Amino acid sequence: MTDSKSTHTKEIENIVDEQGQSNGASRPPVIPASLAMLSAVEYAEVQQRATLKLDARIMPCMVLMYIMNYLDRQNIAAAKLANIDQDLNMTDVQYQTCVSILFVGYILMQVPSNLVVGKIKFPGVYICFSMALWGVLSACTAAVHNFSGLVACRFFLGFVEAVFFPGALFYMSLFYTRKQYALRTAILYSGSQLGNAFGGLFAVAILKLDGKHGLEGWRWLFLIEGVATVGLAMLLAFILPNSLKTMHGFSKLEHECLLWNFSEDQGQRDNADEVSAQKGVIMAVMDPKTWLLMGILYSIYIAGAVSNFFPSVVATLGYSRNKTYGLTAPPYVLCVIAMILNGFHSDKKQERCFHIIYPMVICLVANIIAISTLNTAARYVAMMLMPGSFYSAAIVVLSWVAGTLSQPSIKRASAIAMINAVCNTPNIWASYLYYSPPRYLTAFLVNLAASVLAIVLATATRIYLRLQNNKLDRGLNVGQSGPTAAQIAAGFRYVT
Repeated sequence: MTDSKSTHTKEIENIVDEQGQSNGASRPPVIPASLAMLSAVEYAEVQQRATLKLDARIMPCMVLMYIMNYLDRQNIAAAKLANIDQDLNMTDVQYQTCVSILFVGYILMQVPSNLVVGKIKFPGVYICFSMALWGVLSACTAAVHNFSGLVACRFFLGFVEAVFFPGALFYMSLFYTRKQYALRTAILYSGSQLGNAFGGLFAVAILKLDGKHGLEGWRWLFLIEGVATVGLAMLLAFILPNSLKTMHGFSKLEHECLLWNFSEDQGQRDNADEVSAQKGVIMAVMDPKTWLLMGILYSIYIAGAVSNFFPSVVATLGYSRNKTYGLTAPPYVLCVIAMILNGFHSDKKQERCFHIIYPMVICLVANIIAISTLNTAARYVAMMLMPGSFYSAAIVVLSWVAGTLSQPSIKRASAIAMINAVCNTPNIWASYLYYSPPRYLTAFLVNLAASVLAIVLATATRIYLRLQNNKLDRGLNVGQSGPTAAQIAAGFRYVT
């Protein structure tokens, strides 16, 4: 068995060498002879089988990790309804600071962490290690006794959790093509929404332990969710692959198919040594596409900051604590469905702009309803529409980032982290907009304006990329921010 695996690995390495990666060269990939001999039907069958195996290996792990990431990050919202602010003698401003301080650490660590992920040989292990560490920090939150302790725990939790989301986006971009990426991003993001949907119900069950062994319910919440996170991290570290090249569990033909599909889509194979980490950051910063895509996502995340206060906003409908927890679930279940459908359709049509604009129009309408009335039914309809709209748009933007700023790979890692870091800053300042319940007029007015801005910037990005494609079609120079020489030779074009 060992000899068979060794032979298979050497054969894959030879394929990579033949396509110019062993010496760091970047030239258009050449289809392996074993795949060239297949008929179109046979090739499609191999491709489908290989992709399903890849999905079964990666996506359930990613979803589980994101569920735990979101539960450990957002459980402070459930803890508020369990009176953590009263037990720790915090003011409203102090509680808002505890919510927002997490994102300070979260923002600071994203770019450095993704530069590490973009260079190391074991990105899957690195992400799992960070998961175990944030689980420990979450569990430690159960021991805090004052505002200062909670602030410290939240800051360091954000610092470690920063590894996961941009790291996961880059990690998936090591395995999936641009045609597959939006749907997989939607599936990944469904983890956070499932955490939102059932986190409240999970919290209801845990909070029944209130008073057991002298611990308040919210302490049990942090402790149990933290310990569960550590256990899952240790398990997933043995399941997640670290690269397409070194994966096991696939036949030779399936493995070659995955490698070929990826390199054909990108126009070249990923090569972590192609440019330095510093050069990758500079390339991302100097690319106008980085700033256009950042502007879209920033606007969407302003509207999306309502998720940090979602239980409190739903509580303004006037129901009991347990009913409020229950009412937070349906909007996020709908959100998962909307994201997956939007991501699937975006991949199928190979179109990004309108799959951002249409959801943000719905988000705009939801915020208008929230501003216009205090009617319980109308406001709950607005709550139902909000998460599904802005998150459906966000996953398409994220797939646009990975596919548009694709090469060199370290530039992609830098751009993903940089965009996600900057776009999470609304989570720091937007939390202070959610005052004067039940209307939250200021917050919803800002969300409405942000929705309009996202629509405008998505349109501008589509126009810019179409102009770039026209230049490529005519053989004109698109500058250093355009595709690499290997991508141009392979006929790379931007998805708009």
